[in-house]
Amino acid sequence: MSQVPPAATAVSARGLRRPVTRRILRRTPARGTDQLPLWMHPVLRRVYRARNVRSAEDLDYDLGRLIPVTALARADEAAALLHRIMAARGRILIVADFDADGATACALAVCALRRMGASDVGYLVPDRFRLGYGLTPGIVELAASQRPALIVTVDNGIASHAGVERASQLGIPVLITDHHLAPSQMPRAAVIVNPNQPEDSFPSKNLAGVGVIFYVLAALRSRLRDTGWFSRRALSEPKLADFLDLVALGTVADVVPLDRNNRILVEQGLRRIRAGRCRPGIQALLQVARRDREQLVAADLAFAVGPRLNAAGRLEDMSIGIECLISEDQATAHTLAERLDALNQERREIESEMHRQAREQVEQLVRGFERDLPYALCLYRSDWHQGVVGIVASRIKERCQRPVIAFADAEEGWVKGSARSVPGIHIRDALDALATRRPGLLERFGGHAMAAGLTLRRDLLDAFREAFDEEVRRIAGPAALAGHLLSDGELGAEEFSLGLARELRTAGPWGQGFPEPLFDGMFRVLDQRVVGQHHLKLRLQATSASPGVEAIAFGRAEEGRLPERAHLAYRLGVNQYQGVSRLQLIVECVAAEGSTGFA
Repeated sequence: MSQVPPAATAVSARGLRRPVTRRILRRTPARGTDQLPLWMHPVLRRVYRARNVRSAEDLDYDLGRLIPVTALARADEAAALLHRIMAARGRILIVADFDADGATACALAVCALRRMGASDVGYLVPDRFRLGYGLTPGIVELAASQRPALIVTVDNGIASHAGVERASQLGIPVLITDHHLAPSQMPRAAVIVNPNQPEDSFPSKNLAGVGVIFYVLAALRSRLRDTGWFSRRALSEPKLADFLDLVALGTVADVVPLDRNNRILVEQGLRRIRAGRCRPGIQALLQVARRDREQLVAADLAFAVGPRLNAAGRLEDMSIGIECLISEDQATAHTLAERLDALNQERREIESEMHRQAREQVEQLVRGFERDLPYALCLYRSDWHQGVVGIVASRIKERCQRPVIAFADAEEGWVKGSARSVPGIHIRDALDALATRRPGLLERFGGHAMAAGLTLRRDLLDAFREAFDEEVRRIAGPAALAGHLLSDGELGAEEFSLGLARELRTAGPWGQGFPEPLFDGMFRVLDQRVVGQHHLKLRLQATSASPGVEAIAFGRAEEGRLPERAHLAYRLGVNQYQGVSRLQLIVECVAAEGSTGFA
């Protein structure tokens, strides 16, 4: 990657006296010749090569290209266990996480098992405010009242030692399906399926929770077919591809890296949704979000459908979202989708105020430090909403370019935190190292490289804040906090076209680990005005010889007017209004001419 010549001074959080800057680095396409199709636009060819895509085969997203089910360790054991319970007509109880990945995984398990002939399938999702995350002893006690013959976790369970032990005491076997990083000691469950457990050599470690249960169900269907289950019961063998709309939604919403295997799952799901072959609940969520199903891309799932589904788990009860996804009736699904839409609006209002308060805390920290912010930020208010702290942590992390944990009060004497990190700092590993160095400081924690959750005593919060900052300083140098954007370079005047914007939009699926193309360059700002209170509507000119082009900078109005000339990082977008499509640049970052970073 090459660094762009001096660009701009960034203000990452409004009012910071010592702003954090982000530099822009340009991606370097892989060297050598490629075997991409000759008809492909040169810009798209450049973009693909910078993401290590070298041939048409790399872009073949046929289902036959998926990693085989047999490659996932213990999926066959999970299938045998499920088969045995189904044959005995026992109750299978799905215990889900309360985010979009958990909800889609739960809906997939419930619908597919019923389609395969399981006579008694139910689900249970913890109340995040009373029972917390995962298979806790409390949720096991609640599950026991339903007399299950088997508990199946989806998107959770890998660290649920106490819950699994309690289920064992009650005589209930547990099948864990999860994708979170495994602890050093595994729960004593009947079967554990997780591509991230030590002995699993599955080539893709990036499956979301919904992807893991999809593989387990595929193994189950193969076993049922081989044993004559469907023929003896005169059942039509279900096509698991029919459920890929759920897999695509959960995979994108959980922001897991879109390696090739995940891109196949997402692309196949998107194709089915565009064709109208999707769950009534997903259709309803697209309708309330005002997204065109036929033009759907992964970003629509990430920014329109996912947040509405997540709103139920953040503010109320994720069973609303699960019921929306499993509903077979369009009218019922639409009613539930409207409820989710209203919850999402409420979530946005709560988040806006919490975000303002969090930025005030950051500004106070700046005033309290002689040189700069701490390496890691811990923010807390007693009145913050537990379900929204993760979003606040993410927003402050983006502004300040360092790990952030936002805390809210939990049960009496305890706080729960949601952590977000930056590239180069594995947040779950940092918490693990901290727990080892400072025993008793953390009650429990878990998560990924970029996100984690944790619980600790409120009276230890100051001690944790100091220890966490020390730990991040120990494992990361200043370079990890410098922040950068990766650009696919400049575009020529002739490349600012609606046709290229459309080609790039549909060339994904884009997402985490396979990012949507981002470009940068100098522009003259011909016109700018505020729209929708928070956004800047712009007219830009890339060079003196090029015509003006429309652009929008979302959420930029509060930062003030743009300079007459600015270095911009942007995406090519398609603005559809009243049936007319036009090219529109989506401005991601802005820098004044002659400065050294981006805001």
